[in-house]
Amino acid sequence: MRILIWHVHGSWTSAFIQGSHEYLLPLVPGRGPDGRGRAATYDWPDRAREVPWDRLRDEPVDVVVHQRPHELDLAREWLGRDVPGVYVEHNAPAGDVPRTRHPLADQSDVTIVHVTHFNELFWDNGRAPTRVIEHGIPDPGHLYTGELPRAGVVVNEPVRRTRVAGTDLLPRFAERVPLDVFGMKVAELPYGTYEDLPQHVMHAELARRRVYLHPYRWTSLGLALIEAMTLGMPVVALAATEAIEAVPPEAGVLSTKVHVLADALHAFARDPESAAQAGKAARAAALSRHGLRRFLDDWDDLLSEV
Repeated sequence: MRILIWHVHGSWTSAFIQGSHEYLLPLVPGRGPDGRGRAATYDWPDRAREVPWDRLRDEPVDVVVHQRPHELDLAREWLGRDVPGVYVEHNAPAGDVPRTRHPLADQSDVTIVHVTHFNELFWDNGRAPTRVIEHGIPDPGHLYTGELPRAGVVVNEPVRRTRVAGTDLLPRFAERVPLDVFGMKVAELPYGTYEDLPQHVMHAELARRRVYLHPYRWTSLGLALIEAMTLGMPVVALAATEAIEAVPPEAGVLSTKVHVLADALHAFARDPESAAQAGKAARAAALSRHGLRRFLDDWDDLLSEV
């Protein structure tokens, strides 16, 4: 199957293109948002190939995986024909959440694929058909050493997304445990930072930290959280959105109380044996629920239907 998909979310796309199909990634001059092509910081297989946007009409595309509303128009324009497609909704609804209507809610031809059950529950999907395909990730391996009694955090653009990502809470956590923040555009923060590392390098560095902190208030389910769990890291996270389903009690601590989370970070930092034990439970839970094979099989089933 030949699948047209935009490079929008690097980690999710890295998992999706591990399947057995051919993946066509639009490329525009300057590698702007509507055509980034292949990723620079991920190791993607050769079957994920860049195609200049003005050559897509020559490609026998079987199905389109949309991730932003305007991509439906782009696909029709660039392909010069209608091609079956699905729409992946990565985000939790914003604004007046109980009444947030999905952009595709008023049609019934394109299935909305939610990445969490929380998303499917909280979006007003109208009459659109929906499916939930939970995240799956390639297993980076049990890299955890926990040698540094510090907490690792992964968040992109922490200043712009301060309330959503919970980065306004980091100073309160840093009073109890030193923090290292990984991700894109993090240099503005007063902590040890590592900006835009290749994924495998970031994983190795993150796994040296004693505990993983997930401070997000509002997200469908951060892939960085699942990745940290597969590395074998214990987790301390806000009990918000889908995190309460993804992290079992034996894998870490979830709470809406900042002081409880800060105490948990401190406790893990002081007790490497307990941290390692919780990290093993986190890894087992993540592999069981978010294994790559299940993810790819779910997608194959849906794309075959489409």
